Amino acid sequence: MTGGAGRSGGAGWGLAGPVGDEEALAIAVGRRQWRGMVPLSVAGQEWLLTEGRALYWPRERALLVADLHLEKGSFFAGHGQMIPPYDSRETLERVALAIRETGARRVITLGDNFHDSDGSTRLEPHACGMLEALTKAVDWVWITGNHDPDMEARCGGTLVEELEIGGTILRHRALPGETRPELSGHYHPRVQLTVQRRHIRRPCAVISANDSVDGKPSGRMILPAFGAYTGGMNAADPAILKALQPANAIDAVVPAKGRLARFPLWRAG
Repeated sequence: MTGGAGRSGGAGWGLAGPVGDEEALAIAVGRRQWRGMVPLSVAGQEWLLTEGRALYWPRERALLVADLHLEKGSFFAGHGQMIPPYDSRETLERVALAIRETGARRVITLGDNFHDSDGSTRLEPHACGMLEALTKAVDWVWITGNHDPDMEARCGGTLVEELEIGGTILRHRALPGETRPELSGHYHPRVQLTVQRRHIRRPCAVISANDSVDGKPSGRMILPAFGAYTGGMNAADPAILKALQPANAIDAVVPAKGRLARFPLWRAG
């Protein structure tokens, strides 16, 4: 277990194929569900990272999405910046697709669900109907974030500040110093690449590995932002690396053509 000084890694384009438990997981979930998803092991748990920026937890049949930022368009319109107002529809359509593709029975959102606490009051009828249908179809849990600490579940679902499932902590923002398994959002991580003199940015997850105090597998993950109108922060930004300490290693990971592209960001030592 190491915090503080370490080595930041350059983002090289490396591919890590599914092996061992991850390969077994791919077989278990079936080829139809495997399409567009890549198996990933973190903290002794098996997950599926989707190309659509969601995370599926097969053990819990739960779909996790971070930073929907619903009604961001209407928020900016109310402040004089006119942008297309259909971001909530697009985001909810993608959530519905992820539910169908994974067969999830539960959806857990990791905060900043709306761009502000009053966002749910601005949902136009079509988007509100979409959201109500989704929250009735599955067990829907809203974890609140810094953008929507006082949001109301007007269209269904249960509100919590954070959640613990089977020893894994789910919260909006990674807690520095946390040594238990943890899933969070908040930072909108993106990996930045240079390919043939072209600069490319892609949403990614950031994972850390660390030694737990009780000898059990540990590790933490920051999910990419799911919403249609969400920007991003460089995954190697010091704020992200600091948030995931203590750690032995921190990597950015991206699904790429059915495999997992892994980019070393930081190493202890």
